[in-house]
Amino acid sequence: MSTLKDRLSDGLYGAGWATVKKLPEPVAAGLGRRIADFAWKRRGKSVLRLESNLARVVPDAGPERLAELSKAGMRSYMRYWMESFRLPTWSTEQVERGVDIKGVHHLQDGLAAGRGVILALPHLANWDLAGVWVTRCLGVPFTTVAERLKPETLYDRFVAYRESLGMEVLPHTGGSAFGTLARRLRAGGLICLVADRDLSASGTEVTFFGDTTRMPAGPAILAQQTGALLLPVTLWYDDTSVMRGRIHAPVDVPESGTRAEKTSEMTQALAAAFAGGIADHPEDWHMLQRLWLADLEERPEPVVGAEPGGERVE
Repeated sequence: MSTLKDRLSDGLYGAGWATVKKLPEPVAAGLGRRIADFAWKRRGKSVLRLESNLARVVPDAGPERLAELSKAGMRSYMRYWMESFRLPTWSTEQVERGVDIKGVHHLQDGLAAGRGVILALPHLANWDLAGVWVTRCLGVPFTTVAERLKPETLYDRFVAYRESLGMEVLPHTGGSAFGTLARRLRAGGLICLVADRDLSASGTEVTFFGDTTRMPAGPAILAQQTGALLLPVTLWYDDTSVMRGRIHAPVDVPESGTRAEKTSEMTQALAAAFAGGIADHPEDWHMLQRLWLADLEERPEPVVGAEPGGERVE
């Protein structure tokens, strides 16, 4: 049964990449909305979890408002997929027209000074599109880390897809990712990490929307060890076809404290920046899994193909 489900997942994603990228833009967008609305009406586990997460983000929202947010959230989530399936066909001009990022000087100034730069993002809007914008429109290559998906063929598909977009992709497992990322930063390079969910025992506990969760310690530790600039990034969609975003001011390394204390303080600062962006655009936060420690069961959820992000560096 597991093998059959793995093959089905891989086949569905393969069909998406092969078929959706050939559709005209309005057709693909309409298809995404229809799929999102169908999934939302079914009220499956992912939709219910999304609503539960959004209830923490918007605590004064009643059932009707939460339903509106979750429906918009599923549409945003499917927009991510429709865009991602089509990204390999986008021209540089199309990417440039489709992305508007403020605060780019933080990134450019850090690279110009010869410092490595770490961009840390939550699961907001389309981080793959933001990555393509960085490589094509800014002309800056970067390195990222990918969680191993099931089945292995699907993981290979994701790696090949992201590498085709100009990213260097390292596997999370194997123990060598951290060292490679540190070398890239010491050489003045750029790394990008999705960093709002880490349920491993080594994640750093933070307060997030009033309760405790864990986020990856890697961004803060890498900044401490390499002297790299740590920059939070938030993304969102508006009512147009353009994805907006902001590169926030650097998270500085505290002047005093142990490494653990510095890591905790810096990761909490990242969480605060993420929370601000999520609160402003809750419908664009694609968190369809358990996040807060109070919501976790004894056994963590497996990493499956339906989760597009999940990158972490411990």
